Amino acid sequence: MDIERLCRDAKTASRKLALTPARQRNAALSVLADWLRSSQEEIITANRLDIADGQQAGLNSALIDRLTLNPERIQGMAADLGTVIGLPDPLGEVFEEQTLDNGLRLRKQRVPLGVLAVIYESRPNVTIDVAALALKSGNAVILRGGSETIRTNRVLVTGIHASLQNAGIDGDTVQFIDDPDRELVNRLLKMHDYVDMLIPRGGAGLHKFCRDHSSIPVITGGIGICHLFVDQSADLARSLPLIRNAKIQRPTVCNALDTLLVHRAVAGEFVPQVIETLKKDGVTFRIDEALIRELGLEADETVQAAGPQDFDTEWLSLVLGIKAVAGLEEAIAHIAAHSTGHSDGILTEDDDNAMRFTAEVDSAAVYVNASTRFTDGSQFGLGAEVAISTQRLHARGPMALRELTTYKWVAQGDYLVRK
Repeated sequence: MDIERLCRDAKTASRKLALTPARQRNAALSVLADWLRSSQEEIITANRLDIADGQQAGLNSALIDRLTLNPERIQGMAADLGTVIGLPDPLGEVFEEQTLDNGLRLRKQRVPLGVLAVIYESRPNVTIDVAALALKSGNAVILRGGSETIRTNRVLVTGIHASLQNAGIDGDTVQFIDDPDRELVNRLLKMHDYVDMLIPRGGAGLHKFCRDHSSIPVITGGIGICHLFVDQSADLARSLPLIRNAKIQRPTVCNALDTLLVHRAVAGEFVPQVIETLKKDGVTFRIDEALIRELGLEADETVQAAGPQDFDTEWLSLVLGIKAVAGLEEAIAHIAAHSTGHSDGILTEDDDNAMRFTAEVDSAAVYVNASTRFTDGSQFGLGAEVAISTQRLHARGPMALRELTTYKWVAQGDYLVRK
C-alpha cells in the first residue's frame, strides 16, 4: 500500500470537500444512516467472524465487548448520524468581529483542520463516528482500525464510500488502510506534509508510540481513571443508584467509574451499602486496607485489600476501588495524584464544596451529582465524537464538529495601507 499517495489523495479531496455545501455533506450522512439500517445482517455477519478470531486470539472480555456490534448498537450508530445531520454546519461561522480605529474590519472564520488520521483499536463504531464527523466538518480522514476488526471495518467502509458516491463527494475523502501491517502505521506517522492531526484511540501503549514517533500533531485521550467523591453532605440514598450506573452500565469503557472516594464521616454507614448493592451485579472491590480494618470486613473473593497500583488502574471491568478520605481537600489531592484527567465528580449537597471541587479538579469533564458515564459526544448532544481528549491543546473532552475545525483571520479594508 502506497501510504504517501493515499495521504496525498486525501489532502486533495479535503480541499474540494471544504467547498462542498452543507446540504451535500448531510445528504451523504443520510444515505449512510439508511445503509446501516438496511445492511445490519451483513455487518453483524462480518463482526461475528472478527469476534470469533478475537476470542481465539485470547482478547479479554473488555476488548470483545468493544469489538461487538449488535442490532441495538447499529441502530444507535444510525441514530447518531441523524443527530449529526441536525447539528449546525460549523464551516464559515463568523465570530469575534471588530473594526479597528484605522478602519480595518477583522473577523475570525471557521474552517476545517484539513486531513485527520485516526488510529484506533477494537471499536468498529468509531469507523462510522469518525467518518461522519470528519465529513460534516469538512475534513478528509484516514482510518486505520485494528486487525481484530478488519472484516467489520471493510464492510462499514464499503457503505461509507457508497454514500459518498451517492452524494457526489470524492471517495478519497475517507481513506481506509486495509492492511494490518504495522509498518504502514510507521509510515503514516511521518506524513506531516499531508496530514494535519493524528488521533490515536486505544491503550496507553498506542498513545505513547504515537507521541514518540509521530511528526504530525497528536491529540491523545480516552484513557480514564475516573473518580466519584461522596461528600459528607451527599444524599446517600440517591448516590447509590448513581454510583451503580457509573460502574456497571458499561464497565468496559473509558468513562466508567474506577475509584470511589468516601468522606470518612459517612464511610462506616455508606461503604457497606455500596458493597451490598454492587456485589449483586458481580462487582468486586479493592478497598484501602485501613478502611477494611475500620469496617471489620473480611477479605474474600468480593473484597480485597487494595494493592500499590490499584488506584492507578483503569479497570475496564467490574472492579471498583474504594478509599475513605478525611474530606474534600484529601479527595481533591487523591484525584490530582491518580486521575488521568478524563472524568471526575462529586456527590454533595454543599454548594461551596461543589464550587471548590469544580474549580480545583483539572479534568476534561467535572461532574456535580451526575454519573461519569455522560462523558460522550452523543450524550453531550454532539452527535458523536472522534475522541475524548484529556489534553489542553487544542480541545478537551468529547471532540466533535467544532473541535475538528480551526479558524482563519479575514481582514477587510478600503485599499488600506499600514502607517
